[in-house]
Amino acid sequence: MNIILMGPPGAGKGTQAANLVKEYGLTHISTGDIFRKALKEQTKYGVIAKYFMQFGHLVPDDYTIEMVREYLKENTFENGFILDGFPRTIVQARELESIEKEFDFTIDAIINLDKLVKRLSGRRTCKECGATFHVEFNPPKVEGVCDKCGGELYQREDESEEAVTIRLDTYNKQTKPLIDYYTMKGTIININ
Repeated sequence: MNIILMGPPGAGKGTQAANLVKEYGLTHISTGDIFRKALKEQTKYGVIAKYFMQFGHLVPDDYTIEMVREYLKENTFENGFILDGFPRTIVQARELESIEKEFDFTIDAIINLDKLVKRLSGRRTCKECGATFHVEFNPPKVEGVCDKCGGELYQREDESEEAVTIRLDTYNKQTKPLIDYYTMKGTIININ
């Protein structure tokens, strides 16, 4: 089973993906995680992604498509996979169809956009293990310290209030048309 998981940044896609992985043994593919890994390793895609991500912008389609294409061709997924964060534009959706992977469902996570700014700008991530916390909704036991590994918590550049506002605006302009696209294909499921 292959699933596309859509929704604005901070809607809970990662949480839902973890539940689906646990329930069905799927592989979770987050393009954001792939870009952050490339950034840490300073690969070609990482250098390109850093420039756009630090300002809350999406990485241009050409680079994102090529990165996902390589990842899907280099890996096998025994029980299927969940794409989280891709496609984000109609161009990416059409290119995804050319990769010859079939999708059973497109799930759209719906949430009040005003709540997302507060949710995302309060998120803190561990530099060591990647665990996430929230200053209000899921604070660590000790401020600035990961409960899981003791690593330092930080606010990602793309989660500052200014960057979050830009990300949501970009989502509304570029990604929302995909909902109509997948609705016409008859594969969309909306969840609150």
